[in-house]
Amino acid sequence: MRLNDLHPAPGSTKERKRLGRGKGSGDGKTSGRGHKGAGARSGASTHPTYEGGQIPLQRRLPRLKGMARGRHTVARPKNYSAVNVGQLEEVSGDTIGLDELRAAGLIGKKEGLVKILGDGEIGRSVSVSAHAFSKTAKKKIEAAGGSAEILEL
Repeated sequence: MRLNDLHPAPGSTKERKRLGRGKGSGDGKTSGRGHKGAGARSGASTHPTYEGGQIPLQRRLPRLKGMARGRHTVARPKNYSAVNVGQLEEVSGDTIGLDELRAAGLIGKKEGLVKILGDGEIGRSVSVSAHAFSKTAKKKIEAAGGSAEILEL
């Protein structure tokens, strides 16, 4: 393959529209801009929300209480670091807390909230402390003879 063999894909390029080239071209005289008015003048443009004189969307919608002025705060969801029940097998000791999970490398240094999820199996009795537990995780830990303690947020 050589440089002179390269061509754009068929249909990917098209010729530009040549305006003002006589009546026969279909875009002669006013060049598709119509007669007079702002759109016919050079440099004319409208703002992005302009709807051609129709009442704009932001005026058609009702003002929502509390959102018209000032700040509108929304409760943000809490972000949990997930640890599966099966991963608890890697952690040594009978009590597993945040420090033990960090030492085992299951959560990072700066991880805030931790949730234990039910994927995998645990074969020994352990006491686990975390911020949240899924239903299946709690069942599996208690079925193995352990306990699940929820920490304060």
